[in-house]
Amino acid sequence: MKRFLILSLAAISVLVSCKKEIAQVPEGYGAKEFVKPTTPFEPDKSFKKVAYFPAYRSIKDIDTTSLDGLTHVIFSFLKPKIDGTLVLDASKENVKNVVSLVKRHGCKIVIALNGDNKIYTTLISNVQTRKLLIDNIVSYALENQFDGVDMDWEYPNASKGNDVTFGIFMKELSVELHSWHRTLSMAVTAGVYAGAIRDGINQEAIDACDFVNLMAYDGAGYKSNPDHSPYSLAEEVLDVWLTQKNLPKEKAVLGLPTYGKGKETPTSAEKSMPFKDLLNGGADMDGSSFAMGGTTYYYNGKTLIENKTILAKTRANGIMFWELGQDGHGDKSLIKVALAKFKTL
Repeated sequence: MKRFLILSLAAISVLVSCKKEIAQVPEGYGAKEFVKPTTPFEPDKSFKKVAYFPAYRSIKDIDTTSLDGLTHVIFSFLKPKIDGTLVLDASKENVKNVVSLVKRHGCKIVIALNGDNKIYTTLISNVQTRKLLIDNIVSYALENQFDGVDMDWEYPNASKGNDVTFGIFMKELSVELHSWHRTLSMAVTAGVYAGAIRDGINQEAIDACDFVNLMAYDGAGYKSNPDHSPYSLAEEVLDVWLTQKNLPKEKAVLGLPTYGKGKETPTSAEKSMPFKDLLNGGADMDGSSFAMGGTTYYYNGKTLIENKTILAKTRANGIMFWELGQDGHGDKSLIKVALAKFKTL
């Protein structure tokens, strides 16, 4: 049965990026209705080149030329409220401006969801509220011209029964999104520690996704390594998800950081520093650690990003960056380093 969603008339917005680009309104804005496609959904099995764009960033914070060559930009985050309605993180830009910019550069634009564990647990455990949440997510994606949805719940917990309900939720959300020719992806824990968090993602959830973003970072201290995202961690993350978790290679997208992390002392809280700020402070583009303000930050430099890109091409089917606003600009961009390396493979 055909399903119609009413959209209000939208005006053309003008945005300013680092290159003062004029946004073009995506096709479909101003339409009064959407008609559900009658043709089958065709999965995209090509190599994914993904970067997150947090809603709290401004377009002027990023080098928009980094978008060239990416396949997907994931705008984050949309959050559910306890009544099933959705609210976007405070955004410096109009959503339509971001969608317009990304589509202008030939990328797919995806909306990511995260939020409160208790809210998700409550909403997806009940048939009626789960359907309400799914309907609201799909409506938001359609009305705002998003090409897909990315679930970034950190994290479903098997000890709370989330593995079962999350799997059901993802399957039902996938069916509805695919019926509109929209994709479903999810971001997941590195998974190197056994337990309820890793077990919170079951096979049903994996099967529902078009691709899975593996967060192979923020692992400082694993096997006594102070580096939060070494090459060895990327290898182990792929080992876990491809073998133990039965994630198909064509769905695996390896996550890479555009930031460094470190501690001032062994007992102090961990600090994060954008890669561009590390460079501005004097860090080597091809380095791996840099001391600044009393803290030694560990980061991925040019060679490591290139090697991880080779690893992703060999053992997975994509690379993902967190996130655009922390990357360097111009020839100092880690995203551009990865894209250039991929062209040679």
